[in-house]
Amino acid sequence: MGAQLLTLETGGSPISGVRFLVYAPNASAVSVVGDFNHWDSRSHPLSALEQGYWGCFVDGLAAGERYKFALCDQAGNSLPHKADPWGYQAEQYPSFASRVYDHSRYHWQDSSWQQRQVTAKHEQPLSIYELHLGSWRRQVSGESLSYRQLAAELIPYLTDMGYTHVELMPVAEHPFYGSWGYQPVGLFAPTSRYGSPDDFKYFVDQCHQAGLGVILDWVPAHFPADDHGLAFFDGTALFHDPDPRRGWHQDWQSYIYDYGREHVRRFLVANALYWFEHFHIDGLRVDAVASMLYLDYSRQPGEWIPNAEGGNINHDAVSLLRWMNEEVYRLYPNAMTIAEESTSFPGVSKPTYEGGLGFGFKWNMGWMHDSLSYIRQDPIYRQHHHDTLTFPLVYAFSENYVLSLSHDEVVYGKGSLLNKMPGDEWQQTANLRAYMAYMYGQPGKKLNFMGAEIAQSAEWNHDGVLEWHYLQYDRHTGVQRLVRALNALYQSTPALYELDCDTSGFAWCVQNDASRSVIAHERFARNGDKVLVVSNFTPVPRQRYLIPVPQAGQYRLVLNSDDSHYWGSGMPVEQTVNTVWDEASGSEVLMIDLPPLSTLFWQCMPG
Repeated sequence: MGAQLLTLETGGSPISGVRFLVYAPNASAVSVVGDFNHWDSRSHPLSALEQGYWGCFVDGLAAGERYKFALCDQAGNSLPHKADPWGYQAEQYPSFASRVYDHSRYHWQDSSWQQRQVTAKHEQPLSIYELHLGSWRRQVSGESLSYRQLAAELIPYLTDMGYTHVELMPVAEHPFYGSWGYQPVGLFAPTSRYGSPDDFKYFVDQCHQAGLGVILDWVPAHFPADDHGLAFFDGTALFHDPDPRRGWHQDWQSYIYDYGREHVRRFLVANALYWFEHFHIDGLRVDAVASMLYLDYSRQPGEWIPNAEGGNINHDAVSLLRWMNEEVYRLYPNAMTIAEESTSFPGVSKPTYEGGLGFGFKWNMGWMHDSLSYIRQDPIYRQHHHDTLTFPLVYAFSENYVLSLSHDEVVYGKGSLLNKMPGDEWQQTANLRAYMAYMYGQPGKKLNFMGAEIAQSAEWNHDGVLEWHYLQYDRHTGVQRLVRALNALYQSTPALYELDCDTSGFAWCVQNDASRSVIAHERFARNGDKVLVVSNFTPVPRQRYLIPVPQAGQYRLVLNSDDSHYWGSGMPVEQTVNTVWDEASGSEVLMIDLPPLSTLFWQCMPG
């Protein structure tokens, strides 16, 4: 589909040019317009082919040519010029034109990454850095960094910090920068704001050579109403349901794909595969899955149409997501797909052959909501909210979860993670450190939005830049050092990731000490290695605190979020502790001093 560079053999000398192919079954006429014909719709009409396709070959055209499609509806009325739905490269305002692009031109250098052994991702450490390309850092001029500049600056930073993956907010072409990419028009084109498709390939290539995986945010839930896009492409609701009760999203003021139509299904699944094939990405995080699954999502009675059984499940969307996941994992077994799904829809991360949707992972929105609700409380009140901290473990193994502290939590007046924390400057920072460390000790893969690792104080602003200048202060460098240490400990300790999705990888040691706001649990590796994680969520030090453990042994302190190196209090804590028999509880216990507002990791030593 779209614009393909071809060389035709015509009996004489070969002729090079571009074949244009587009699907517009309800159009009465289609032509291609561009600089090569002075945007004259009479110059290069497309021929009507079978099954609603239109096509033509224009000789002499090469990569870089700008073009659009000029269509007439069934009544012969001219429609706004349309960008190519399958266009590989696009321009910004005011033209919004597509460009002919040659995918064969870029020469990849990531063969060793592509040929690496296939691994079970749910048994691997995944520490994901979520990124908005335009506002991570900026040039001195105030302009956003390009893909190639990001490769030079971002990749060394992420490898130094110890992240395993970078997750990019949507890069598919979008006309409105303020949508953050969640209102895409050109699903097959990396946004030209930061460079060409070759430049984006270079960024991914450099990530892989540095050992970083790349995850893209993918938006199959809706598309905007811009005249140059998919909306009423051939004069009809070609890509969405014409009934607004199924085809219009009230929250986002955008159209909803009609998942029951074959050409829409093929368009979306082909697009998902395209990013793996041509851009070597490693995963897709699928946005707003809940809005796809439920016909009554964000709608009142009378504003939605039930399915054939009278229910609210969109069976067409379920079928599409299953097909997409099956194709991704069949063709790219080292890939992963991640669902942003905010309900208790069953089996989101179960294989399709077991009746699930087939995603590899699901964002744990419940954990995010409950843990943030807890940590925002003043420590004196946390004893009354203790169950919000422990309840997520009831369902922690019902899906393959990613614990996500994403961009959604630091916008629209919600404040930064740091400013969610109660107390004075020291307590705010200590709360943040204890909370971040607590996250790394919980079962589930890890995702943090950019800025959390430097204790960003202002909420995220897509027109701004992260507060890098605050790294001149120990308060912020301390948090950064802690996150770097957490990533290093996490990746080097199988007990913290290997059984993330298995109940055998977790056991409570202290679950119900609400009055002192202390929790403790052990994490296990397959070989029996274990790590004890203890959090004290009050500013009160707990001297000689007793923690029951199942077996006698010696424990070594491997990380303390209150260490002075992290701008903590530096309260003395023994580096090694032996268990003792406690007659009162009838079990082995550790007697540990717990610093204020801290999370500690203790590794059980063999022997």
